[in-house]
Amino acid sequence: MKTYKYLLLLIVSIGILGCADLTEEPQGLLAPNGFFQTPNDIQTAVDGALTHAINEKYWGRKLSIALMLRSDMVNLQSTQTRRVEMDEFTTLASNGMLSEFWPKSYQGIAGANLAIAGAEQVNVDDAEKNPVTAQAYFTRAFYYFNLVRLFGGVPYIDAPIEDAEAAAAITRMPADQVYANIIADLEFAKTWLPNTQPSRAIPSKAAASSYLALVYLTMGDYQNAYNEAKEVIDNAGTYNLALDPNFQNLFNANVIDGSLEPIFALDYNNFEAPNNAYDQIAPMTGIRGDDRNEGGGWSVAVPLLSVYQSFDPQDYRRAVSFEEEASIGGEVVSFENFTVSGHEHAGNMPYIAKYTRFPGPFDRGNARATSHNMSMIRYAEVLLIAAEAAVEIGRADEATTYINQVRARARAGGDTETGAGTPVSVPPSAVPADLTGPATVADVLEERRLELAFEGIRWFDIVRRQLGAEVFGPNGLEGAKPAFTPDDYLLPLPEDELERNPNLTQNPGY
Repeated sequence: MKTYKYLLLLIVSIGILGCADLTEEPQGLLAPNGFFQTPNDIQTAVDGALTHAINEKYWGRKLSIALMLRSDMVNLQSTQTRRVEMDEFTTLASNGMLSEFWPKSYQGIAGANLAIAGAEQVNVDDAEKNPVTAQAYFTRAFYYFNLVRLFGGVPYIDAPIEDAEAAAAITRMPADQVYANIIADLEFAKTWLPNTQPSRAIPSKAAASSYLALVYLTMGDYQNAYNEAKEVIDNAGTYNLALDPNFQNLFNANVIDGSLEPIFALDYNNFEAPNNAYDQIAPMTGIRGDDRNEGGGWSVAVPLLSVYQSFDPQDYRRAVSFEEEASIGGEVVSFENFTVSGHEHAGNMPYIAKYTRFPGPFDRGNARATSHNMSMIRYAEVLLIAAEAAVEIGRADEATTYINQVRARARAGGDTETGAGTPVSVPPSAVPADLTGPATVADVLEERRLELAFEGIRWFDIVRRQLGAEVFGPNGLEGAKPAFTPDDYLLPLPEDELERNPNLTQNPGY
């Protein structure tokens, strides 16, 4: 047991160069020799690698909120400089959010590399160890995919760091080569992972194929994106996938474990670690002064009224995605009066409801440390990946079919509750109506915007489709963001990384 604790401690401390100089922190240098004896040892390293993704510095708050703020769907109520920079496209290389999720990414990659290298020391048949090792390949691809979409070319490390001097001199790998490596990792994962896993937080064959579809879509390789998405759809029964009949279930920590829709998720079920290393999305998006969740939220990332109004009032997804009322000081108030808490950050607009309404049994004050399973990719997105790719390869009628499957679930209604905690049963409606005629790319992007709202996806859609001039112009949902330029499609590399390694170059415009 002591050995396991030592290994996990080292995995937690490993980064590309970390927050400290590796020459002064030799515990960051770890070779796999000695520890890895069985596939269970590989699994230990994989689990440690994925732990970094659920950290507050990664999806627990810093990266997830940064993605929301950079989209055209979420306004900032806070005055913290690092958040203002993300929201207004004035991001500096010294930004305090960058300096959190960049090293966390590389710590996760280091854990995956350790598992992959360690697997070579495990003397059992490939059929026994490769299904576990494949989780490490998937995990490495997951972290690098987010990095390359955020920063373009990045330092690429594919083995445990044993030479601090060499690590300090690494250069940026061009983005196209990073993508090629991501695809290779996912192909290995797809080959060896089982069709299903006991938990959606464990990568499966469906997760690898779904991510391949999304990677190809991001690269503009629409035929391969279609092929991979279609493979998942055609084998949905084998992979135990389906649209959840109730859209609210996807954001209800009490029932999400039983849903067939998540394909790969980050599981926050009763996770607790030092330094607030848990889920804080609910408080960041919650209503200030709300009686719910032991004090409500912090009113940081809040949609403008125009975003709320862009949803049809009869679309069940609006009722699930937005909070229209709350109980504040024992009084039920509508969004026009959310400022009654008296706090400067409280705002008169509907708030995000996806993360605050059903945080589960393990949440603490303000709904921190929820038991949410945060879907990184779910079956509805695979349908929409297939739809977008189908349009691009001349199968627009087929794309319409996929969009309409997503819409049918939305208009089925379901059980939810109001912000004051009153149960509500929303009956089926005619909205959103089926799309008629061949679908267009614009149809798919709009459906993605509504279906996947506030899930950390919209920014990546804006980037890959180069929508900035449109969505951040005067007619955008948030109005004009005059500081936006095409350089903002990429973030700056963190300033401290450049200072430590002069071989790293900065992105244009920073």
